[in-house]
Amino acid sequence: MRIAVLAFGSRGDTQPCVALGAGLARRGHQVMIVAAGRYGGLVEEAGLEFSPISVDPLKIMESEEGQAWLRSGPAGFARGFRAIVEPLAERLVAEVDAACAGADLVLSPALGGFGHHLSERYGMPYALLHFQPSEPTRAFPNPLVPLRTLGGAGNRASYALVEGLSWLLLGRMVNRLRGRVFKLEPMRGSPFRRARADRVPVLCGVSPWIVGRPRDWPDYVHLTGFWSLERALPPCPEIVAFLDAGPPPVFVGFGSMIPADPVATAETVVAALRRAGVRGVLQGMPYEGADDMLVIGDIDHGWLFPRMAAVVHHGGAGTTGTGLRAGVPGVICPFFSDQPFWGARVASLGAGPAPLPIGRATAGALAARVVHAVRDPGTRAVAARLGERLRAEDGVGRACEALGA
Repeated sequence: MRIAVLAFGSRGDTQPCVALGAGLARRGHQVMIVAAGRYGGLVEEAGLEFSPISVDPLKIMESEEGQAWLRSGPAGFARGFRAIVEPLAERLVAEVDAACAGADLVLSPALGGFGHHLSERYGMPYALLHFQPSEPTRAFPNPLVPLRTLGGAGNRASYALVEGLSWLLLGRMVNRLRGRVFKLEPMRGSPFRRARADRVPVLCGVSPWIVGRPRDWPDYVHLTGFWSLERALPPCPEIVAFLDAGPPPVFVGFGSMIPADPVATAETVVAALRRAGVRGVLQGMPYEGADDMLVIGDIDHGWLFPRMAAVVHHGGAGTTGTGLRAGVPGVICPFFSDQPFWGARVASLGAGPAPLPIGRATAGALAARVVHAVRDPGTRAVAARLGERLRAEDGVGRACEALGA
């Protein structure tokens, strides 16, 4: 088959899609990744076709307006999506439409309902990609709701609430684009509800070792395991030299999340690591570096994390999965969205201390969590066992089998 994989978002969203695409390609399919242009090298390295979109979500997120949007909660996020993205959306949708016109199968995230619109326009089947356990269940609330539980009925209702609010705020924009670009009639209900009524396959790229499969999920929802991309990259001499110069350091990086005061946050991080008595590898931070601190740019976390004593990060789904797979403890400093959910999961599994929201991250509080992660033998043992189990898992293979591909 000719399969189009829509990978919208940051590297944490895109790299798992590339891993899945590479698995499908190994089975003889022709795979095209539709993603922001900055990820062209990653796609081509995997031997896949690449169709770049000119709207770069990372640039949007890195802007001052974008950061305010990301911190605004579910309702504010949906409103900001309309205000910030709609001016660019027609071009993005047209590029996606052109890329997918000849596909036999489309794999798409749920947001925006792209898979449904393309299927309705061209007739090809589609499947949904979930990077969080987002299918309604009584077991836990929607990962975008920052609460541990609302009770069985409340947990399940939280999914309808988030999806209904999203459609209420985005539905008019979606229908305008359906008419202008796809030449389709307006939808009368949300694509979420339509997909469930049609029993559209869902591939949830999360490990059952991390989130157990809820009993009330339907059989078309597949909890496959993480989609990990194996890369043969040459080591960076500067990083290798730093690693060889002392004990394993602690990684600190917040991905595409930008703190309200990056300089102050970097100073807090360095003070915390020194108070904890550990060396640090700091990714993307405004700090000059010193003998005990190495500042780095973009790097493959799959190579770096197993060489760390612990990883401190924002709790994005992709970074969380990579950290757990590395078998080292994680310290989660969530900013927003599903990040508190992942922080709570890591702590409840015993693979790291309680999450520390970035807004409450003082040097003392962060140092205490780093000490816990690095020196508590129970935490280190749990993280190591989880890493072994996750590395033995074939999430990509299970996803391919679920597609019958």
